[in-house]
Amino acid sequence: MFVQFAPVVAGMAVMFAMMVAAPARADALKDELTPTGKLRVAIAISPAGGAFWSTKTASGYAGVPVDLGRDMATQLGVSVEYVAFQNSGQITDSAAKPNWDVTFLPKDPERETKMSFGPIYEVADATYIVKAGSSATDFKTLDQPGMKVAAVNNTTTMRGAIAHLKNAKVTGYQTYDEIFNLLKNGEVDAFALSRDQLNAMAKKLPGTHVLDETFKQTVTAVAVPLNHPQSQAFVAKFMTEAITNGTLRKAYDNNGLGATPIPTATK
Repeated sequence: MFVQFAPVVAGMAVMFAMMVAAPARADALKDELTPTGKLRVAIAISPAGGAFWSTKTASGYAGVPVDLGRDMATQLGVSVEYVAFQNSGQITDSAAKPNWDVTFLPKDPERETKMSFGPIYEVADATYIVKAGSSATDFKTLDQPGMKVAAVNNTTTMRGAIAHLKNAKVTGYQTYDEIFNLLKNGEVDAFALSRDQLNAMAKKLPGTHVLDETFKQTVTAVAVPLNHPQSQAFVAKFMTEAITNGTLRKAYDNNGLGATPIPTATK
């Protein structure tokens, strides 16, 4: 009798162990990824929005990171909280502090020393918009002594512009709005940013011109603070699935980015 039931008992023991282990793994993930009981999503605010930037609305926030963060929180079974910053550099600088749990931002080697990234979900061209009446028509005529180029402080685009321009001076500012007004008033000659953002800006600043050339491609990805291995694995899986199951496409379409292509899920 004992011999006959031994395999059954052993099988039940294995099943019980698996049932106990699964909730334990889920609890460990939530303890690491959502220590406050909420999923805190770091977002950066600009008037134009986009695949990385979000916008402030009458009812809260809107943007691709807002939609993705909400969907991620739903999958985790927790509520979402958005933590707003003025730019991606501020999000990067706060990565070592317990201010946020996940973010979606441009990736570069410097940032990889401060946070762990998952799959890239957007690739964008970086270029310059020049002020109304500017003599600069291309990179060569922009990169001249005395030319003042603005960029959002401590961003991958700013670092790219500094490396690209050998003669023009690149200066960092904290917000999109600040640079918008400087360009509008003719106090800077150009602004370095992603082409989609600059095309939206040009519509609001008659006479300005977005240069046709590209000096850098920026890649945007999901990220978590360093030394959060379970969090990184979860967000990487979430983003890989979002790219393939229509979640990212829906987020793009909801935010006026219907023409933005869906990339292949890559690290």
